[in-house]
Amino acid sequence: MGGLWYTEKQTKNFGITMKIKQTLHTEQTDFQKLEMVETEEFGNMLFLDGMVMTSEVDEFVYHEMVAHVPLFTHPNPEHILVVGGGDGGVIREILKHPSVKKATVVDIDGKVIEYSKKYLPSIAGKLDDSRVDVQVGDGFMHIAKSEDEYDVIMVDSTEPVGPAVNLFSKGFYAGISKALKDDGIFVAQTDNPWFTPDLISNVQRDVKEIFPITRLYLANIPTYPSGLWSFTIGSKKYDPLEVGEERFHEIDTKYYTKDIHKAAFVLPKFVNDLVN
Repeated sequence: MGGLWYTEKQTKNFGITMKIKQTLHTEQTDFQKLEMVETEEFGNMLFLDGMVMTSEVDEFVYHEMVAHVPLFTHPNPEHILVVGGGDGGVIREILKHPSVKKATVVDIDGKVIEYSKKYLPSIAGKLDDSRVDVQVGDGFMHIAKSEDEYDVIMVDSTEPVGPAVNLFSKGFYAGISKALKDDGIFVAQTDNPWFTPDLISNVQRDVKEIFPITRLYLANIPTYPSGLWSFTIGSKKYDPLEVGEERFHEIDTKYYTKDIHKAAFVLPKFVNDLVN
């Protein structure tokens, strides 16, 4: 094969392999192993504990779909919380909405923020915006201490290992409901239906017990396990499938459109079976 190759083992028996130009930085932080590498195919890429977190080439899909689906669903999103998201990609998308007055990021690992600013400036470039409050801390605890505070909460976490395990618990979703205003919306990345179907079913069941409107939507992200990625949205009042045409203002995106907004909720049967 020639050259240096990196394989992320996505299951015990399956992985994704990419050719590396150079390693930019590697460090064992207080929470996880952080690696920043330059790849031939996907540009600079961040790994945490050996898992692809984001890459320069395909990051727009994930970040746009986390941010714009709930922000176009809510009629007036002003105060936003991102749990995790230290790479800044979700923040960059949030700030495209003129109604947003303040966006708070709470990431447990300050090193993710530091090295994303250094090596992923196209993703992290908006973390220094005046509307953004960057906090290094435990998102689980931040949620637990918040009440009736946010219009939209976005959980931009790693897979449920290490420090992120609590971010997939029913208690966390109950805390999110309390931290949201009475018409609030939350969204979380919920992994993929090919390799983690049980996770999706469990999250859907837990969120449905707390939020009157619970839906799953999908996007195609080539560097994430299986390429088919799921997001779970829980809403107290507004249904993402009933957004009026007048809500969609012009926005600079590469993946998200008002048609994708609705189409993303159309699920293949095997995925729909996980939800019901």
